[in-house]
Amino acid sequence: MSKLPLSAHLVERPSPAIAAATDFSPSGSACNFEQLQLRLEVAAFFKEESSVGVTELIQSMDVDKESSVSVSVAEPSVAVTDDQAPVSTIDPTPSPAMQLIIRSLAPPSIVPPIAPLPSVPAPILLPLAPLPVRPPVLRPPLSQNGEMRASDSDSDCDDSSRAHPVSGSAVEYEISEESRQFRERQEKAKQELLMKRRASALAVPTNDMAVRTRLRRLGEPITLFGEREMERRDRLRMIMAKLDAEGQLEKLMKAHEEEEAVASVATEEVEEETLQYPFYTEGSKSLLDARVEIAKYSIMRAASRLSRARRKRDDPDEDLDAEIDWVLKGAGSLVLDCSEIGDDRPLSGCSFSHDGKLLATCALSGVAKIWSMPQVNKVSALKGHTERATDVAFSPVLNHLATASADCTARLWNAEGSLLKTFEGHLDRLARIAFHPSGKYLATASFDKTWRLWDVETGEELLLQEGHSRSVYGISFHQDGSLAASCGLDALARVWDLRSGRSILALEGHVKPVLGVSFSPNGYHLATGAEDNACRIWDLRKKKSLYVIPAHANLISQVKFEPQEGYFLVTASYDMTAKVWSARDFKPIKTLSGHEAKVTSLDITEDGRCIGTVSHDRTIKLWSAAEMDKDKAMDID
Repeated sequence: MSKLPLSAHLVERPSPAIAAATDFSPSGSACNFEQLQLRLEVAAFFKEESSVGVTELIQSMDVDKESSVSVSVAEPSVAVTDDQAPVSTIDPTPSPAMQLIIRSLAPPSIVPPIAPLPSVPAPILLPLAPLPVRPPVLRPPLSQNGEMRASDSDSDCDDSSRAHPVSGSAVEYEISEESRQFRERQEKAKQELLMKRRASALAVPTNDMAVRTRLRRLGEPITLFGEREMERRDRLRMIMAKLDAEGQLEKLMKAHEEEEAVASVATEEVEEETLQYPFYTEGSKSLLDARVEIAKYSIMRAASRLSRARRKRDDPDEDLDAEIDWVLKGAGSLVLDCSEIGDDRPLSGCSFSHDGKLLATCALSGVAKIWSMPQVNKVSALKGHTERATDVAFSPVLNHLATASADCTARLWNAEGSLLKTFEGHLDRLARIAFHPSGKYLATASFDKTWRLWDVETGEELLLQEGHSRSVYGISFHQDGSLAASCGLDALARVWDLRSGRSILALEGHVKPVLGVSFSPNGYHLATGAEDNACRIWDLRKKKSLYVIPAHANLISQVKFEPQEGYFLVTASYDMTAKVWSARDFKPIKTLSGHEAKVTSLDITEDGRCIGTVSHDRTIKLWSAAEMDKDKAMDID
């Protein structure tokens, strides 16, 4: 058998392994890499062979590849269904000679290395397009004196312009007329702004006469045609700012201030020689006498009250709690005893006489009436006021009574209905009135923001007391006669010392106008009722609020303590009720319901056995304790 060249065998039937290794299919670079590996292995295996033999082997492998590709194209492929795998029509069995060559060429059990992952090529950075070169803008900035400077360059110029400075002499710039005018306007606005800042920091008088005086001192016209006060003040401000900018204002004003100081000293000396005004309103001689008499009376009353309190405290037979319980029990048994129509118009006030035998009422008709007790029979009618009557009060000593009216007057009457005195002086309508415990003085509260003290015997006005910022509505006297309490629409109650005329306490706590005020007979408690529906109890010793009673569902029109010992207090309200409260713990004792409209006023007899109320329903209602009446009948028997 003739020895065939290696190329003939390769052409005749290529080895499946070599064909697979040298298959340059369109699958990509993986097949090329395997072919290169196989070639390197063949070269390493046949190191001792000549380079010619290796070259022929490689060429034969290329030829085999081409023949295998041509054969695969020429031979038709078998139809393949979806469930079958494709089958090649080429016989994969090599010839015996080729098998021998392959056995001699292939290394025993060499596992081909795994192909490394292809490296990702680094991104190629494209060069950026160069920025367009902008020619430098030559704008010479202003110097401090306003001249042009050619040495500085604009901030927008690039580095190339800075690298190549202009050679030779300085560059001269031409400024257009529009640019020059714009800079002049800018400089003018800047100066005006600085002037306004300087003017706002100056102190200019607000009084128009002072403004005119300063303008005259500065040598300027004091007024211009059609100029108003604020415009004149602004003109003075700008003039002073201009002088300040020029450095002339301080010198000029200093000279004027020295002249003014000399003139003021001279005028003050003249005024001191002529007039001397006191810091207080000087009272009359009659007021001084009244204060001395009130002081003497109050000292005696206070001594009597304190001795009675000491006796109750030290006497072992006195049981204060039992006495209070008995009084509160009687107050809790109050029932409606009598109801009577008092007038054709709503009633505004009521008051019992000191002995409890008479009852006085007043109405919006301006007429006051006197009723006998306890049958409530009309005794007399007091006609004299031209406006509605606002309050009525009996004297604590005599059977005299006083009425207050919206005609700005108060009148004094006797029990028969005769007019005794008329107290005139208030500038607005009157509200409440009250007699001093001595019976010699009458206090009236008015909507002119004052309350006044009158001498009952002479009808002279002794005191005009200010102190409230709004209308004064209520007035009351201490049992000793030394103090007076006033309340008003400024939500404030004040306590005044009648012996010195000073306001010794300002009771702040209510949030709405205070309409009622009353001193307790114990001497140190004060009750106030207001439009905030609350009744406050104040302790005069501690100078603060002791207790707040949320008394009614509407405003409290009147509040009064029981006049004998002060064991309970009664409040009247616009919620059509009056309520009785314990003065020991301020708990409710009794609610007096029966009126069909606002309850405007109330009063309590001296013995505390009867309470009278009047209302806008035009009725007078008397509330008395049945048990007390039975006890009184038993005592008489």
